[in-house]
Amino acid sequence: MVIGAALAWDDDVCEGVIISFERGIYLVGSLRGGGCLWRGVRVGAADPSVTAVSGMSAVTELCDRLGVVEALDAAVGPIKRRDRGFSAGELLVGLAAAQLAGEDFLVGLDRQRADVAGQVIAPVAGLSSTTAAGLARRFTGRQWDEVESGVARVTARMLDRLPAAWQSWLTDTVTIDLDASDVEVYGRKKRGVAYNHQGQRCGRPHVASWAETETVLAAELVSGNDDPRASAPQLLRRALRALPGQARAGRVRLRADAGYFAGELARVALFEGIEFAIGAKRIAPLWRILDGIAETDWADAIDMTGAQVAVADYRPDWWPAKTCLLIRRVRLDISQVSADPRSRRRRTLRPDQRSLPIAELADADAIYGYSFICTNLDVSTPDKAVEAEYWYRHRTSIENIFRDSKHGAALRHLPSGYVEVNTAWMWGALLAATMAGWLHQLTATEHPGGRLSGWGTRNGKAMIATLRHRLINIPARLVSHAGQQILRLPPGHVLLAEILARLRKLPAHP
Repeated sequence: MVIGAALAWDDDVCEGVIISFERGIYLVGSLRGGGCLWRGVRVGAADPSVTAVSGMSAVTELCDRLGVVEALDAAVGPIKRRDRGFSAGELLVGLAAAQLAGEDFLVGLDRQRADVAGQVIAPVAGLSSTTAAGLARRFTGRQWDEVESGVARVTARMLDRLPAAWQSWLTDTVTIDLDASDVEVYGRKKRGVAYNHQGQRCGRPHVASWAETETVLAAELVSGNDDPRASAPQLLRRALRALPGQARAGRVRLRADAGYFAGELARVALFEGIEFAIGAKRIAPLWRILDGIAETDWADAIDMTGAQVAVADYRPDWWPAKTCLLIRRVRLDISQVSADPRSRRRRTLRPDQRSLPIAELADADAIYGYSFICTNLDVSTPDKAVEAEYWYRHRTSIENIFRDSKHGAALRHLPSGYVEVNTAWMWGALLAATMAGWLHQLTATEHPGGRLSGWGTRNGKAMIATLRHRLINIPARLVSHAGQQILRLPPGHVLLAEILARLRKLPAHP
């Protein structure tokens, strides 16, 4: 070992002494006043009172106040003959808590279990990966459907704890969104998956959500080649049953994209007494309708530059009698259109323009991309049509749930070869996203205009990644004093105390 020259020299301070080894050079300390003070950090014995997930206490408080585990257990029922060990509710809540903490695989349960202090404040303590996988395989098909009933009971309890004005705003008009998202997997032995139209081997979570609260109402895991239209009517019925009573008493509307363009779903919506807006595929009859729409029939859309809306008298066969066609067109610049005929935006052009090369397309007087929506909403005036299109455009709220479940939780993969274990993993991720929705509704701050914001965001609900960064994954020491457990947080971290204080003001679940 050779001590080399210092990086910086002052009269009595020498910063950055370099120690040179045979395999590298390391900056390890400083010299002050001519003396050598070795400032290398020494790793001591592990302190079991320190946890990396102090904010899990907020998740535990939320689950206790709303009785999440009890509601799931009551709905699903026993999954074992002997009443010992973990229940169905504890399994799902344990999976959700692990994913909220950032665990990507089942083995993450073992890492959480090894955190001694963290297990004291966890909603479910001691759940291991092998136990979770074994319990998930005990669920039956009926019991997976009953998970929705348990989540619905908790959502109803959350709603009861909200201020009357905010509760009324959420339930006066309720929006149900339907959508599916592919989760690519690898491995020939995985069950319940198949190749989709893109050649990806995947499973497909099929979800119905309550848009205003950003919570999940109903869900199922199907394979990548299953058409969501086949099970959409039944999923809608289950979602309606999962709505709290005060929400079903108000106005209920359904939104779905063109992947659900089917008369059966529209008829079920009609029979259930709800309004619908379902995207229509760009088929030949719809393109011919454009020729009968005058320029004066178009009205400017809300908050969308270059977009206009019109209404046409069109109803596909076997759709409800009051169905009409809502059309949106968006003016495009030639730079926004790809030369690739497979381009998604190019497919929105009229057929006579879609076949043109870019050079000829640039000479066109105007280039518009078109979208079609079949709806039974009241669009009798231009203002009502514009409002309906603006509401339908925000169906992307369910895509936020998918994004949160995949990138905030861990629905971006399915960890097991067993369908039941993957279904439990899916519900763990969706429950994590729903918990974030419950927590937001109960603890967020109301601003002028009726908007809620929380966890340091200026507008709207924060994502799970923000929740994890600002609230959950904060290191702390757990100490015992006067019979109480106390978390010693780093300086500057005050959000956990605020969230716990707001939650503890709520009525406890009996």
